[in-house]
Amino acid sequence: MTTGIEQHEFQTETRQILDLMIHSVYSNKDTFLRELVSNSSDALDKLKLEAFRDKDLDADVSDLHIELVPDADARTLTVRDNGIGMSRDEVIDLIGTLAKSGTGELRRKLREAQDAAASEALIGQFGIGFYSTFMVADKVTLLTRKAGEKHATRWESTGDATYTIETVDDAPQGTSVTLHLKDVDTDDHMHDYTSDRVLRDIVKRYSDFISYPVRLQVEDTAETLNSMKALWTRPRSEVTDDEYNEFYKHVSHSWDDPLEIIPMKAEGTFEYQALLFVPSHAPFDLFAREHRAGIHLYVKRVFIMDDCEELMPEYLRFVTGVVDAQDLSLNVSREILQQDRQIRAIRRRLTKKVLTTIRDLQTSDDEQTRAKYTTLWSQFGRVLKEGLLSDVDNRELLLGISSFPSTHSEDEQTTLAQYVARMPEGQDQIYFLTGESRQQLESSPHMEAFRARGLEVLLLTDPVDEVWVTSVPEFDGTPLQSIAQGEVELGTEEEKKAAEAEREERDKEFADLLTYLTETLDDHVKQVRLSTRLTDSPACIVGDEFGMTPALERMYRASGQQVPHFKRILELNPEHPLVAGLRAAHTERSDDPSLAETAELLYGTALLAEGGELEDPAHFAKLLANRLARTV
Repeated sequence: MTTGIEQHEFQTETRQILDLMIHSVYSNKDTFLRELVSNSSDALDKLKLEAFRDKDLDADVSDLHIELVPDADARTLTVRDNGIGMSRDEVIDLIGTLAKSGTGELRRKLREAQDAAASEALIGQFGIGFYSTFMVADKVTLLTRKAGEKHATRWESTGDATYTIETVDDAPQGTSVTLHLKDVDTDDHMHDYTSDRVLRDIVKRYSDFISYPVRLQVEDTAETLNSMKALWTRPRSEVTDDEYNEFYKHVSHSWDDPLEIIPMKAEGTFEYQALLFVPSHAPFDLFAREHRAGIHLYVKRVFIMDDCEELMPEYLRFVTGVVDAQDLSLNVSREILQQDRQIRAIRRRLTKKVLTTIRDLQTSDDEQTRAKYTTLWSQFGRVLKEGLLSDVDNRELLLGISSFPSTHSEDEQTTLAQYVARMPEGQDQIYFLTGESRQQLESSPHMEAFRARGLEVLLLTDPVDEVWVTSVPEFDGTPLQSIAQGEVELGTEEEKKAAEAEREERDKEFADLLTYLTETLDDHVKQVRLSTRLTDSPACIVGDEFGMTPALERMYRASGQQVPHFKRILELNPEHPLVAGLRAAHTERSDDPSLAETAELLYGTALLAEGGELEDPAHFAKLLANRLARTV
């Protein structure tokens, strides 16, 4: 039975929608094959289910597969499956989406859409990915016969003004789509889709884990192009470490084995499976602006994108792997992902899973497992600490898994929980100091009183430390305190009271000098006061309790942000001979101009001692040289 060919015209609006879909959603022309293979995979899934439900269905399910048949001479590519197939009505309803009157609803919703992302979302919801074939073909012919039916349907269109449809005999079960290909145009990224190599590359990239064989017909032989190994769908007990390692190398383009493997499966409102990997080495471009995210997004085992930033926070950008979502559209765009509620929910769960896995490594009783944490933190601790700024919801968890150098040990880092457990009676703060190197910090005048009392100080030398400490006030109820900011009160309550009484007396003794120095150094400091944190050095510079450090100021300015210059406080050690001598000299000859030079030298040496930068090094060097010359 063969009916006459029916010819229909596309409406003007339909043509516009087709143009929008081609140019907006499918900027990468290779994705047409992804769409066709995905459609075929769905058809095979439906046939398996229908054959299970209907034992009398006249259908062959013994060798379900997808076949690619290129013909270089005819410039055609046929994508064929032996799946469920379609009836004539289904062809009109599904393949003819753009040709039926229902496009009025799509046009109305498109008019209501506020932006391009919303338009693309609507296009995806209307399921017209099949029409991506017109990016690469001048004419598309579809032949399909539904399993259990005798007659087939042929649909054909050039994608311009019309399409035709007819009922035919003698067609195999399933669907074949024949593309009459456009000429190769490398400038327009129009590849030769009759080339065996091109087809192999596209299938390997986009459809490698489709669960049915995708076969390439070359002369009289059929070559299977895809591995069909969706490791993320298999229980971990059924996958060998070697299989995981090879898959990790494939998705991450790495040479080494992963440090940790994190399989996940979620069912319920949002169904997805994930297979994540923590690398054993940081990539060289981890902190480069052009670094690409490592999460590959699949929808029902169909590849969508290989750098899905929306599935993992920036501070976990070193994590690689695959997420396979069940309910997303294949036509999803990055703009849609940013707004998708399901994607946000998956992101939260993936983030929590990665962080709790790191915590499990950290707290394991097994020494080798804990060694994994040590390696992980040495490679990725710096980037993980970025999360202390950006991820407020997981801040406590991040603080718990973080490790820091401290004065407690030269070799081993400490967690905040371990620090708190070692705090002596009377200490109620976690002390830290930021700077460029451990050596610089250990030599800092700010450390003197803490070293003298045997108090532990965290030594924070990563650039990100300068930033996150300003946003994290405490850990598990214990405040964090910079020893270079605010005032320091050490010792027991009795010792603090005694020190306060002594300080009041000393303030009276040094009042005139402190006033003089504050006025003399007004361009540099906001105040000069006596110190309780110095034991050996004559002076140090400290910031307000909630002020910005000079290093943080420089970081902001380097990034192009304008921040005001914050004056700090010069603290003097009243026990140091230089300070005591300066007080005596000021009492005897307060109008001596050399005292002002001494004040500048005192401030400059304090600035250098903390690793700071002099505003006018030449002027300081000249003052120092003149002073030294008078001593020879």
